[in-house]
Amino acid sequence: MQSVVGAENVIEMTPNKSNNYCCGGGGGFLQSGFTDARQGYGRLKYEQIIATGADYCIAGCHNCHAQIHDLAHHHGAAYNTVHIWTLICLSLGILGPNERSYLGDDLKDVNVFHPETAL
Repeated sequence: MQSVVGAENVIEMTPNKSNNYCCGGGGGFLQSGFTDARQGYGRLKYEQIIATGADYCIAGCHNCHAQIHDLAHHHGAAYNTVHIWTLICLSLGILGPNERSYLGDDLKDVNVFHPETAL
């Protein structure tokens, strides 16, 4: 991740790696319909994210991305949730205009090469 966004832009959560907290959205729970319970299970992850003070939370899993985004919305948090692949595509200049919905204002207008508009 640091090679995509730069080491100076990464704030590691504590604990992290194999000791990191679950977001509460995996194992089918995201689609279970038990929204209040799911958001309750995600409270620890939400607090962990808030403690970093980061503007973005980068997720590598679709369920984690959706859950972490929902937690921010539910609690009124200011951080953005973005998938690691979105950042990789942005850094390669191949992120399409319709793929920017989870980017904050600081990245939404980053100039990218889009083959359909380059002709």
